[in-house]
Amino acid sequence: MQGKYLDIMRNGKGFIAALDQSGGSTPKALAAYGIAENEYSTDKEMFDLVHDMRTRIITSPAFDSEHILGAILFEQTMDREIEGKYTGDYLKEEKGIVPFLKVDKGLAELSNGVQLMKPIKNLDELLERANDRGMFGTKMRSVIKEANEDGIKEVVSQQFEIGKKIISSGLVPIIEPEVDIHSADKEQSENILKQEIKKHLDQLEKNEFVMLKLTIPTMVNHYKELVEHSQVVRVVALSGGYSREEANAKLKDNEGLIASFSRALTEDLSVKQSDEEFNAALRKSVESIYDASVNKDR
Repeated sequence: MQGKYLDIMRNGKGFIAALDQSGGSTPKALAAYGIAENEYSTDKEMFDLVHDMRTRIITSPAFDSEHILGAILFEQTMDREIEGKYTGDYLKEEKGIVPFLKVDKGLAELSNGVQLMKPIKNLDELLERANDRGMFGTKMRSVIKEANEDGIKEVVSQQFEIGKKIISSGLVPIIEPEVDIHSADKEQSENILKQEIKKHLDQLEKNEFVMLKLTIPTMVNHYKELVEHSQVVRVVALSGGYSREEANAKLKDNEGLIASFSRALTEDLSVKQSDEEFNAALRKSVESIYDASVNKDR
């Protein structure tokens, strides 16, 4: 069954929806949706509200496999149900969309110009549960703020070390070493990052595959070599703080790069919208991101 989804991810036309805001970023996601922090008082209420938001997105007719290849989920979203099915099963069976799980536990403090991932203490149990819940792959994020070679090497080494454990569990990792779009030496960071990623990709076995989630590069087609690498299923781009319009414009210039947007996907959605208004706004967003992602064959 994984082979079917591997083919979709490798060859399908569309993009990946990132619906994986976790505890720290959930209040911001809810606020953007029109739900202020004073409208809930406990974590349970907060997570119930965000699951309602995600359910509304996923069940919308605008959220379809014609435009969307995959969706990245937060751990609690994976463990919850939509219309009587676990979210991953609903995505696959009702929507034809491939589910991924965010596995990182947030970022460590800034050191050497980067933020590594915090330790993932329950990784083995989490990967077992991800398999039980029908996930195809995982995602984990680090952040690069400065062109510090030692720091960037450390980020990439950590990502691939954990990535290989994920591969051994039968899942495909999305490796996400984000370069901060506000970095003063963004292009230099991207040069170092590409070299380091390439080194680790070249060390993978023929049956070991990864996906990459990267900031849209300063230099157009900078990551083309990674897009074409035999061990890379797909290279996807995060919006990284750009507006949807700006992210789409930058994405269009990069061959083989498809979107994996979060905030940019949902920026026009509101809890106050009628279903008709909500679906129309989501449709407009989905179609614009799809358009920026396709017609750029590898």
